Amino acid sequence: MASDERWISIAEMNDQLISCRKCPRLVQFREAVVGRDKRFRGQAYWARPVPGYGDINGHILIVGLAPAASGGNRTGRVFTGDKSSDFLVSCLHEVGITNQPTSESRDDGLKYNDAYITAAVKCVPPDNKPTPEEIANCSVYLRSEISMMKNLRVILVLGQIAFQAVLNMLADPAVSKSKYRFSHGAIYSLNGVSIVCSYHPSPRNVNTGKLSRDDFIGVLRKVKELASS
Repeated sequence: MASDERWISIAEMNDQLISCRKCPRLVQFREAVVGRDKRFRGQAYWARPVPGYGDINGHILIVGLAPAASGGNRTGRVFTGDKSSDFLVSCLHEVGITNQPTSESRDDGLKYNDAYITAAVKCVPPDNKPTPEEIANCSVYLRSEISMMKNLRVILVLGQIAFQAVLNMLADPAVSKSKYRFSHGAIYSLNGVSIVCSYHPSPRNVNTGKLSRDDFIGVLRKVKELASS
């Protein structure tokens, strides 16, 4: 891609990402939610695009939807400081993908083992629903993250939007995307990379039992198996 060939490192790309203001609705919302959650009033919010985190040289990529209003948008690190991250990171730790079971702040010592985690959209969207244009605007960053992962073997997509974003990156444009349907536990192979689908670890999915801990741990074990094969 000509537009991001100048990004010679993930750090350089993230420097440009953090200053991005392409989507007026997202810029307004990420700043408007500062302090809205009374639990965090008085805290300094990140309120900017949230970069990915972890081992860019790893074999595993985890892709979520977008930062949470009082999670990544507050802390400045993807899947950090909210209920989704509580569930996700504790499960990742159980299978050895992280060094600790919690993700609370940028300086809490969390490390990802052989894995990098990011989101399809880097700014928090209203009602967790980015528009197609906003997803397209952010695609340059996700595409670059994927291209920088030279050892990539498996992508875990958390939810339908993450699945579609990755599919747009890797699927053969000559092949109808209708053959790829999102369903929990589905696995596809695209350009030599295994795509593993999971429901998003949102409080709604977890609290209703749509996504159980045992079920998600099973998906993560399959991800690790594929990454080492």
